[in-house]
Amino acid sequence: MRTTKLIAVLIALLASAVVQAAQIKIATIAPENSQWMTEMRAAAKQIKERTEGRVVVKFYGGGVMGNDRKVLRKIRNGQLQGGAFAASGLLEKFPDLGVYGMPLLFRTQAEVDYVQSQIDAELQAGLEKAGFVSFGFAGGGFAYLMGSNPAATIEDLRGKKMWVPEGDQITYESMEAMNLSPVVLPISDVLTGLQTGLVEYIATPSSAALLLQWYTKVKYITDLPIAYTMGVMAVDKKAFSKLSAEDQAVFREVMEGIYKKFDQINRADNESADKALAANGLEIVKADPAAIPVWREQVSASNRKIWAEGNYTPDLLSRVEAMLEEFRANNPAE
Repeated sequence: MRTTKLIAVLIALLASAVVQAAQIKIATIAPENSQWMTEMRAAAKQIKERTEGRVVVKFYGGGVMGNDRKVLRKIRNGQLQGGAFAASGLLEKFPDLGVYGMPLLFRTQAEVDYVQSQIDAELQAGLEKAGFVSFGFAGGGFAYLMGSNPAATIEDLRGKKMWVPEGDQITYESMEAMNLSPVVLPISDVLTGLQTGLVEYIATPSSAALLLQWYTKVKYITDLPIAYTMGVMAVDKKAFSKLSAEDQAVFREVMEGIYKKFDQINRADNESADKALAANGLEIVKADPAAIPVWREQVSASNRKIWAEGNYTPDLLSRVEAMLEEFRANNPAE
C-alpha cells in the first residue's frame, strides 16, 4: 500500500512539473544549419538548463511557419509565441520601428550606432506597449540596390519593377513618390520573383543576398546605402508574462546576449559577403555623385511627408534627423 501511494505521489509530482513547463515556440526565416539557427538553439538549451526545464524554447527555421503576416496570425491564435522578424515585418503592430529603415536616412554604421544608443530603449518600450517583448535589435547592415542592369541614377530605375518587403509601407510610399514601380513580396518569394521577372531590382544587405541566393539572379550592385536593416525577436507579452519573474530574467539575459552577438556577427558577415559577391562576378556601379544630393533631397521630403501623415510618434523622425545633424557636425570625416 505504501509503495502504491509513493508511486502515486511521484506521478503527481511529474505531472505537476509537466504542467509548469512553458513552451515558447518561435518562428524565423533563418535557414536551417545557418549560424543564426545554431546560436538560437544554443540559447534555447541554455534557457532550459538555467530554468531547470521550466521554460522550453523551440525554434522553427527556414520560414516553415510562413511569412511575417502568417507568423503574426499564428501568434494571435496561440500556435506560436514569437518570431524573429525583419523590422519591417512588425510595422503593422508598431510603426515607429520603421524609423531605422527610412530610405537614405543613414549614411554610415557609426551614424546608426549613435542614434541607436539614444532611442533603442524607447522603441523597445513602445514595442512592449504594442504587445511584444523584445531583446534588442540586431543590425542587418545597409541594403544596397542590386539588379540585372546598372543603376547610377534614379532615372535608371524609372519603369523598373522594384521589390518592397511585405508590410513596408514607408518604402512603398517613398518609391511611389519618386515615380518608381514598387512590387510588394514577402521575403520568401523574392528569389522566385527575380527568376520570373516579377521584380527587376532589389535592395538588400550583401549577407542576405548571399544567404538567400538572390545574388544568383542579379549582376550589378550600386554603391549607395539605400536603407538600414534590422532584425528583432518579438515574443507575445501575454505568453511571456506567464513565466515567473525569475524565468523572465533568465530569458531576457540569454536572448539579449544573443542579439548583441548577432549584431556583431552580421557586421562581419556583410564584410565577407561583399567579397564573396565580387568573387562571383557582381559588378560595382558608382552612383552618380551629382545625382546623390538630389536623390537624398527628394527622399527626405518624401520621408517627412509619410511620417507626418502616418500613425507614428510625431516628433520621432525629426529627433533622429537632429541627432544625425549633430553627429555629422561633430564627425565630418564620417
